[in-house]
Amino acid sequence: MTIHAFVPPYVLNRMSTADAVIGRLGRDTLAVDQVLRTMDRRPRIRGTVPGLHREISDAAGSQRLPGRSVRTEGAPSTGDPAADEAYDGLGATYRYYREVHDRDSLDGSGGPLLATVHYGRDYDNAFFDGERMVFGDGDGALFVRFTQGVDVIGHELTHGVTADEADLPYQDQTGALNESISDVFGSLVKQYATQQSVTEADWLIGDQIVGPAWPGRALRSMAAPGTAYDGPPVGKDPQPAHMRDYVDTTDDNGGVHINSGIPNKAFHDAAVALGGHAWDAAGPIWYLSLLDPELDRAPDFAAFAAVTMRIAGELPDGTRLRAAVAAAWEGVGVPLP
Repeated sequence: MTIHAFVPPYVLNRMSTADAVIGRLGRDTLAVDQVLRTMDRRPRIRGTVPGLHREISDAAGSQRLPGRSVRTEGAPSTGDPAADEAYDGLGATYRYYREVHDRDSLDGSGGPLLATVHYGRDYDNAFFDGERMVFGDGDGALFVRFTQGVDVIGHELTHGVTADEADLPYQDQTGALNESISDVFGSLVKQYATQQSVTEADWLIGDQIVGPAWPGRALRSMAAPGTAYDGPPVGKDPQPAHMRDYVDTTDDNGGVHINSGIPNKAFHDAAVALGGHAWDAAGPIWYLSLLDPELDRAPDFAAFAAVTMRIAGELPDGTRLRAAVAAAWEGVGVPLP
């Protein structure tokens, strides 16, 4: 699989046509991301010792990886907000997977969690290259430090979990499921870190990394796809919340960041219907579905919905769980088996 970044290309494309300053930022970030999309992900460094093992490096404004190591596991704060936020965000993601799903790091074997901060100059993105998280500092207007978003970190690292557990080609509905799974667990990492219930959570993705000039609240809304932003220089949030509005496009690998709004909404609705904390019922259903061998068949939304319903029905209180999951998929127009 190639490398893909957190901010979708259609957002950066809109930025690139704006005024001189914003246009330059969009074009510069697009140029970096276009190179990334031609590169294969780096091989994972597998775990040999169980537990949490973090290392943060500093690229110091360059695009050379990994950069200079500035903090390792157990070391004190560096005083650099980006380095310390990255360290904390990696830890929050590890704790979520370990404490909720009994998964020891991304590979399940205590693999190290690596990150590089201060990548590039005014780089308006973050990405996971298969080996490490890489964070830009943002431009200070549309985007701020990407290390501030624990959901960004949870989202990108979950691509590593998905790569280990399911063969989900990054294209069309299967690719949109890949992106949605990362949004689901990015949101769960944030909710678990703050111990928020389904009614207390904001269900926003990227709300902590948008700056004062961003025309909205976040990059995406799982509760109300298509409402996260609206205005110059990035236009209106294009995500649909229902299959009747599914976007057929050749851009963005067939709309993987756009149509992910549909399964995102289904997860939100299932979690809210089940109540309590999203990681108590809905989260385990989605996690066990990610581990299911059926996902190696490049599922579309309907096939993934069928897996989540079957998994839900096999759990304790399965009748109630399955009914809530089925209603959520039906509510977004995904055909049920």
